[in-house]
Amino acid sequence: MLNHMVKSSSDECLSAVFSALSDTTRRAVLTRLAARPRTVTELARPFDMSLPGVSKHLRVLQDAGLIHKERDGRLHRCCSDVATLETANDWLAQFARCREGSFDALERYLTRDDETDDH
Repeated sequence: MLNHMVKSSSDECLSAVFSALSDTTRRAVLTRLAARPRTVTELARPFDMSLPGVSKHLRVLQDAGLIHKERDGRLHRCCSDVATLETANDWLAQFARCREGSFDALERYLTRDDETDDH
């Protein structure tokens, strides 16, 4: 029962992460945050949208655990949360390993055919 609950929570987290990453603006925000923490105003600058519009994107990223905000007086700084991205990357990596295993199996099969053709 506990394992099922943990899995369900993990699935929900991954769904929130991939949903947040599905938007080009949010991916651009994360790219900007990869270099260093930035204020909301700094993050909004390159986008042709209102500050409240950018704030909505930041809320989605924050709810997905991809960023967190720190308050410094009147300034709100946003920082990326690398651990959440690593979790999503780990999930995707299992498919890469599967694909690599398929290619390895294909290579073994093709190599075996080459060896039997020589005899």
